[in-house]
Amino acid sequence: MKVLQINSFYGKLSTGRIAADLVNVMNQENIEAYVATLDTTVKSPRVYSMSDSFLYNKSNILLTRLFGRHGFYNRHSTKKLLRYIDSVSPDIIHLHNIHGHYINIKLLFDYINKHHIPVVWTLHDCWTFTGHCPHFDLIGCYKWKTGCHHCPQRRGYPDSWFFDRSKENYRDKKELFTSVERMHIVTPSHWLAELARQSFLGKYPVTVIHNGIDTAAFRPTHSDLRKTLGLEGKFVIMGMVRNFGGTKGGEYFLKLSEKLRDDEHIILLALGEDKDNLPPNITPIPATDSTRRLAEIYSTADVFVNPTLQDTFPTVNIEALACGVPVVTFKTGGSPESVTDKCGIVVEKGNVEGLYEAIERIRKEPFDRDECRSRGLLFDRDQRLSEYPEIYRSF
Repeated sequence: MKVLQINSFYGKLSTGRIAADLVNVMNQENIEAYVATLDTTVKSPRVYSMSDSFLYNKSNILLTRLFGRHGFYNRHSTKKLLRYIDSVSPDIIHLHNIHGHYINIKLLFDYINKHHIPVVWTLHDCWTFTGHCPHFDLIGCYKWKTGCHHCPQRRGYPDSWFFDRSKENYRDKKELFTSVERMHIVTPSHWLAELARQSFLGKYPVTVIHNGIDTAAFRPTHSDLRKTLGLEGKFVIMGMVRNFGGTKGGEYFLKLSEKLRDDEHIILLALGEDKDNLPPNITPIPATDSTRRLAEIYSTADVFVNPTLQDTFPTVNIEALACGVPVVTFKTGGSPESVTDKCGIVVEKGNVEGLYEAIERIRKEPFDRDECRSRGLLFDRDQRLSEYPEIYRSF
């Protein structure tokens, strides 16, 4: 069996790591694994880079900006991809994120239908069944259920400067994506699975395979970080944000900082330019690619707080749990699915008072860190990804 994955990234960022890990799973299952990606840094005989010249790529982004038909440009690079698919002759095409200004979806799906190739499609967001946006939860827009139009997020990714083409995009995506003879939808959360079933993709089977992590790397780990940061004797609240705006809820850490007691302290990982002029009870920590370092930082915390305002299934929650740390999260998308009442607390979105009360409850009645670790182990990467070969073989 040959399986060709198509994704914007390979080996980096969340979807790229999933694609790379899936290659390892396929190799163990004696499945020939191929990948097509926009990434130009990967050198492997079975990884095909779709990237053309810098100017060509920028010109296709500009076409979306000017005319709003995201997904319907990139004819040249997509034709080259189709020639590569011809050379591989895959039994199954496994799609991940095909938005990102690198594929012409009409050419791709016309090819899939002409050659009757089964498709597995892992949805990492909602772009597949909307006329424009990858996320709509924050603004509460549900036009996608009947047909997108007058898009309130036209100027959001994928940005269209002048025209609202959401109606045409929705119509054409529905026609293309529902024309596949055999397709299986996979989502990383029950929340997204339910949305997919309510969309025009509901005619296809939908399976939930939660995102996984390396539970051997993310585990309770000794660290001198408290001593280094001068936080001995403090109740440590950890978060992970890049700024105090946007959809990850960074602003709520500033609001929390106003409520904390003198012996409570926030550490924020990966905070970018906003790290200057912070209140004294917030300490920024530089981003790191080291899982060992991440495990040390998680393990230092008494509680991990994720005030995300828009998310599919954040792996930061399960990384914290695997390190034995309880999680407090807003009731956002698939974020609550990672916790139970034995290892975390879910708070209504936007309720900063509820966040603080949850933190104080955990301080007063700490969760069993072994229970948190056990919950995290349920999201072991290899166990979750091992469910894909069964789907491949179902065609």
